[in-house]
Formats: sequence, C-alpha cells, structure tokens
Amino acid sequence: MKLLKPTWVTHEDSKPIFSVDIHPKGNKFATGGQGGQGGRVVIWNLAPVLNEADELDPKIPKMLCQMDNHLSCVNVVRWSCEGHLLASGGDDKLVMIWKLTGEGSSSVFGGGGKINVETWKCVTTLNSHSGDVLDLAWAPHDGWLASGSVDNTVIIWNVQKLPEKVAVLKSHTGMVKGVAWDPIGKYLASQSDDRSLRVWRTADWAQQEVVTDCFVDCSATTHVLRLSWSPDGQYLVSAHAMNGGGPTAQIIERDGWKQDKDFVGHRKAITCVRFNSNILKKLLPSSPKTQQYCCCAIGSRDRSLSVWLTSLKRPLVVIKDLFDDSVLDISWSSNGMNLLACSWDGTVACVVFVPQEIGHPLLVDEKNALYERMYGKSLQRNWNQSFTGSQIIENPELLQAMEEINDQQRIQPSIQKEIPKLVTPPAPQESPKSAPPLVVPNKQIETRLPSGKRRITPMFLTAAPVLAKDSLEVSLMNEISTSFSSSSPSKSKIIVETRKECAPVAVQSQSVPPASNKTVEAVQSTTLPKAQPPGVQINQLMCSDVPGDQPIVHFISVLEPLKLPSGSTVTKKTSRIKMQITNGCNVTSKGSFAKVEMFKNVDDNQPIWETFLGSTIRCVAANRKFVVVCCDDMTVNCFFVKSGSKVFPSLLIEDSAVSICISECCHCLVLTKTGLLHMWDLENEKSILSRISLRSLLSNKASVSSCTLTDANLPLVTLTDGRAYSYSLNMQTWVLLSNPLDPVSKAGGSLSKSLPSTLPLASLQKSIPIHGAADTLPSGVTLSFLESQIAASSLLRSAAEFKHWLMATVNHLLEKGPECRLRSILDELMNSKYSKSSKVKGSDCILGLNKEDLLKEILKIIKPKLPWQRLYKEYNEQIVAES
Repeated sequence: MKLLKPTWVTHEDSKPIFSVDIHPKGNKFATGGQGGQGGRVVIWNLAPVLNEADELDPKIPKMLCQMDNHLSCVNVVRWSCEGHLLASGGDDKLVMIWKLTGEGSSSVFGGGGKINVETWKCVTTLNSHSGDVLDLAWAPHDGWLASGSVDNTVIIWNVQKLPEKVAVLKSHTGMVKGVAWDPIGKYLASQSDDRSLRVWRTADWAQQEVVTDCFVDCSATTHVLRLSWSPDGQYLVSAHAMNGGGPTAQIIERDGWKQDKDFVGHRKAITCVRFNSNILKKLLPSSPKTQQYCCCAIGSRDRSLSVWLTSLKRPLVVIKDLFDDSVLDISWSSNGMNLLACSWDGTVACVVFVPQEIGHPLLVDEKNALYERMYGKSLQRNWNQSFTGSQIIENPELLQAMEEINDQQRIQPSIQKEIPKLVTPPAPQESPKSAPPLVVPNKQIETRLPSGKRRITPMFLTAAPVLAKDSLEVSLMNEISTSFSSSSPSKSKIIVETRKECAPVAVQSQSVPPASNKTVEAVQSTTLPKAQPPGVQINQLMCSDVPGDQPIVHFISVLEPLKLPSGSTVTKKTSRIKMQITNGCNVTSKGSFAKVEMFKNVDDNQPIWETFLGSTIRCVAANRKFVVVCCDDMTVNCFFVKSGSKVFPSLLIEDSAVSICISECCHCLVLTKTGLLHMWDLENEKSILSRISLRSLLSNKASVSSCTLTDANLPLVTLTDGRAYSYSLNMQTWVLLSNPLDPVSKAGGSLSKSLPSTLPLASLQKSIPIHGAADTLPSGVTLSFLESQIAASSLLRSAAEFKHWLMATVNHLLEKGPECRLRSILDELMNSKYSKSSKVKGSDCILGLNKEDLLKEILKIIKPKLPWQRLYKEYNEQIVAES
C-alpha cells in the first residue's frame, strides 16, 4: 500500500473540496468545492498522482479542465457509469450536466494563465430544487439521475429527455444529504437529517423500507451523509449512525432489511461510505477454494479513513489524522486498486493498493454469472435497447404487466404526441417457448500498467441480447462470504495495521484462451438500423495508406469486426437457417483452413454443405439467399445459401474489411479499415458504390461508430459526435441526416422530445441536446429545423416521422408564417408530389401515405384558425370540386 497526497490538487487558498470522483476509465478524476468567487469543478489527470515520473514531466498536464459556472459552492460531482457525462450540484440549487467537446485546449477565464487541455461544456442545467443540492447518483443504466437537496426532496431525472422528471420523492422531513442506487436497479436509498434512511422501489417509487432505530440518537453535525450499496447488492451501509453512544456505519441487509451489524471504531460521526465497485476474491489458506467478498472505505469527521473487507472482522487498514479537517467524499477507481478521498481542509489523498492486499477483482463473466445466480439476470448492458433495459424485474406480476403493455404496443404502433412520464421501467421480453441463444464468451487481453490501471482489448462476437427468465423468482444465493462485527455497546477498538510500501505492480498481459472446439451461438439481427450510442463496442484501428489516395492520418473507429478465434466454432442463426464458422479447423504444413458450414434447419446437427477458405475469416453476413464472407487476405466471398456454390469468383478489395451488412434485397455494404465503402447488388452482380471515402466526414476528431443499410438500401454512417450521414446514389454525394453540433439542430432539439427514440430518425438524433422551448428564437430558425427533419425522414423512408414533422411544420406556419410556405405545402399535396425523393411524378402517395388524406388532415388543423379562414375555404372548395 502507498499513501500519496499531491499538493497541486487544490482549489486555491486551501478552499474546501467537498467531493471527488474517479472517471470509470480510471485516467482522470473530478473535484468539486469552492472556487474564486463561487463554485468550482476541476477535472484532473490521475497519472501524475500515481506516477512520480509523470508528475515531474512538464509535458504531461496535471489539470485538464476548470469550470466555474456554479454561482455558489459545489457540493458533489459524479461521473455517469459510462463516463460520457459529469453531473455537479451546488449551493446555487442547480444540477449541471457536463459533456466533453472536441474544441481542444483553451485558457481559463480569470485563471492567471491556466490552460484547459480538455473542453467540458454544460449541456443541461436542472433548476427544480428550491434548496442546496447535496448529493447526486447515476442509476446503473445511466438513464436516471437522482439528486438530494436541502429542500427535503429527492428528484429522479430522465437523462434521455432532460429536464423531464421521472419522480419527485417527498417523504423526508429533513435535508436529504445522501442518495445511492442499488446496483441491480431495483431500489434507491436516501439518508436525511430527519434521522431516517428510506429505501424506494424504482418500479412505482413507493417506500420499500424506512430505517430509523439506529439514527434516533444522531445529531445533524455532518455536511453530507453519503451512503453506499455493496457491489453484490446484498448490503446497504449508511453514514452517521449511533450504537451504544458511539458513532457507527450501520449495515442494512437486503434480505429482510435486518440491522444487526455495523462498522465501529471511528471517534466522530461517519460522513461518507463508498464500496469498491468490484467483487473481490482470494485463495483460502491451505485450500484450493476461493473466497469472495466486498471492500468498503469509510470517512469520518475524526479526520481518519478506514478500509474494511467483509471477510475480516477488523479493518484492513486505518489511516489516522489523514487530513486537518473532516473527510467529505471517497471514490474508488474501476480497477479497485486506487482510492481517493477529499477533505474540508482543501486537500486530496490517494491510497494505492495491490491485489495481494485487498484481493483480485472478479472478471466480468464471473461477476455476471454471480448476478445470474443471485437475481436471475446478468447485468451486462445491451445498448440496442432503451436505457431501462438493464432494469431487473423481480416481481412476476410486474413482468406479466409489462408483457401485456408490449403486446398492445406491437398491435397498435403509433407516434404519441405526448410521452407520459416513465413510472415502471420496461424489461425486454422473450417467449418462454424459444430457447435462449448462447453468445460468444467475452475474451479479453488485459494489460496491467505499473500505476494499477488496466488496458483491455475486447474480442467478442457481438453484443448479447438481454433475455428475461421464464420465472424471476430466484432465491438469493449466499455466494459472498461476509463476516461483520456484531452490534453491541462494548465494541473492541480498531487496531491499526501497518504495511510496508509495496512496489508497483509489474506490467503483465494475460488473455483468456478460447476453448477448443467449443460451439457458441449468436442471434443475427435483421432490423436495420438499430440505435447504438456513440462509442459503444468500438475497436480502434490504425489506418494504412489508401492505394491511389492520400493516407488517413488519424484513427477510424468502426464496429468490432467478427474476427473469429482460431479453433472455436461460432454459430449464426436466422429464423430459418443456421451457419457455423470455424477458423484454423485443419492445420497442415501448408497452412490452416477456415470452414463454413450451412444447416437446413436451426436444430439440425448435420450440415447440408460445407466449404473451405485459405484465409482467416474476419467478418460474415447472410440473408435468405446469400452468405458473404470477408477474409484477412482482403477477399470478399459470396456463396448460395441453398447449395454452397460460389456465386462469382472472390472479389478483391484494397484493405481488410471491418464491417459488413447485407439487406434482404441482396444489397451488400462493406467498409474497409482505410475508410472506403463498397456496395454491390449481389443478385444482379453489379457494383453500386466503389471506393467511396468517409474521409470528408471525419472532422472535429469524430470517428465512425456504425455503418449499415437503411430500409431503402442506402448506406447509413453514424459518427461518435452524433452526426449521421446517408449516401445519395442519384446525386453521388453524402447527405447530412443529423448534426448535434449545428446551432439550428440545437435550437430545434426540444421539438423532438415527443417522438419515441426507436424511430429511425429519432434514434440517430438522440445526442441532440434539448434546451427547452424555442419561443425566443427567430421563427425562421425553427422552420429551417422542421424542413430539414422532413427531408431526412423522407430519405430514411420513415412515414410516421415524415407525417409528424409535416404536421409540426404546418402548426408552426399557422402560428408564425409565412403564408407562401404553407401554400407551397398545400399545392404540392394537391397537384404534385411533396416528397422530392419519389420517383413517380404525380404519385398519389408519399412514403405510403395518401396525399389526399394528408391534405384533409391539414385542412382540419387550419379550419378552426380564424385568421386562415380564406385559405381554408379556397383549398376546401377545390377538393369538393374535384371530388
């Protein structure tokens, strides 16, 4: 163990630092507290804290960004679980949401020469609290944000549609000083000065439990009461509690909410508790079995910090007089080895552990398997679904209710003008009759740095769909060994364990070898496109020179290619066929072969045909007629599904393929590592696009996050900064569909909140910030946004969104004008096509919508508007005359 106190982490003049939080990636941390004239949030580089060489290197920045937007002291800073957003709350009654932009470095205003290496901007300000905001907590799925305040309330914010509130919890009668989410998302806990700790159900936001006995003798002497859930969800540890006249941290068990254990030994009130997010394990002495347990850090007003393991009855370590004043916040790094704490004295301390001291974290697969046994559901996120998909429904009645709601939605799909507030989080459903598909287990190459950080290279097939269990009435398993001190007035005093400073962990690399001849299955998605957040499942590929073109000198991020591990078999299924791919199946002196096998039925064990390739298969796609395979030798091979014969000789492209997509119309889209697109009509053996470069799209340090085909068989490329493009075959150029960076899009973002995010255009525009009503903007700005939405909906062939934006445009024109725009819409619906993408001039339909029905619906909107009576009469008479 090493103890570090960087003197350069300060908010000037030793002003208090009330909160600290380490980024999920472990490369930076944020502090919040008092600044020059108000509140201050600072983002710091963690590397100089952990490594002396980095600290002395003038080229490595220590401060990354300083934000002084808060008008009063900042009480809390918290990173979202994925690290894309940072939330801060302060005495100015505000919650601010920060997001990293690509604007590069800039000087700090009034900062005396300080430089912001990164630029973090406040994208949303939440101002519904009537008192100081004291604590914040992100839900495990990042879809909700909880805030506790001096106004005695807890507000649950819908992060997808800020500033929309999911719920406001008002049962507390004192200041709410701490909030914490259950790691499986079923409960939210809050602790208040009213001497109570309340547990709320996220299904209906009703109170599950109210704990008061251990807080009866407590006084309101702490600035915060930061409580914490254990990573297995079995224990909730409170801040300031009392037992026998002494301060404790009360342990509340999930099973029956029992309160017969606590952490004891601190001389003054407990201010903050923070569990290590990892479940840890170690070998038992003289036994091959491993013991699993959790690790918890506790900070107190007595200026000391203690670290506990649930497998020990005494603390692992106690650091006394760590600060000159009260400990206010604690944060663990995601690898579980680094611990940061901040104090009222304006300093930050770092404690560095090694696995030999606190244990080895469970791997992701092991952790998910544990959750599966305890709660009947893995917590692995599926970003192809809404953020509520990671919620776990443990009540069978609630699960049945959600199935009925989903059935109704499938029968009557429609766009709702007003989306009701989210009360019960839906969970993805799976028919009990269908067998749950298997997925390729995550295989990771993990490199540990001397600082304790981990670098992980993912090697998986595809994101696994989150499936519901036939029955979620799974009893909790007693997987984690726990041993706490029993509650009694006569507690023994804490013994300080001293440990010698350990050398940093040596760099090591380990990989999970694939099981030989192991068959695994994955479900092939047939719905295009599916919404995915920027940066999910990304593999960084360095681009080489493009033959005949200038080299691309920066990275292109593409979806993880299907690079099959040698010696294992991967199964891909559709509704009718099954296909198996095996790399390195026959190793000879002349090399190894890759095998493709096709099965007539999903349940068959004997293939109807097989074929071999002489190069490692990199990615594969199939529809009902063709199988397309891309190999490392830069070839594209196409086979008939029924016979296995080659459709045509192998196609040679200029570089390795990293993404492939095939539509039911037999259009195949391939993206190469160097950012070139190829598109073929396989049925007619014709090239549609050849060597179309993505280079012009990659501005502002953006990279590609997905490449797929639309329902109209047009290429669709989305970037990590939220932009989305399609390629116009007629005009031979890229067409912009979404641009969150465009001021017009930002101005019109609030108009999109009434649309379901599952629709094609809405799914592409999730990253457009919502800034509230656009009434203060010139009417022409809103009109420009509406017309661009109509054009984009038409290109994506989204009839529902086209109609929505058409009607929104009509309502805007009726209120703001001009009349000539409204007349042009009516004229085009009466006399000619409205959508310019329609190939048949004078067609009676637009995207399957009858023009006459649209015209009549618009006239119904115009009819009650008195200033537009003449216009209504003019066009209504024409309709009557023609009919």
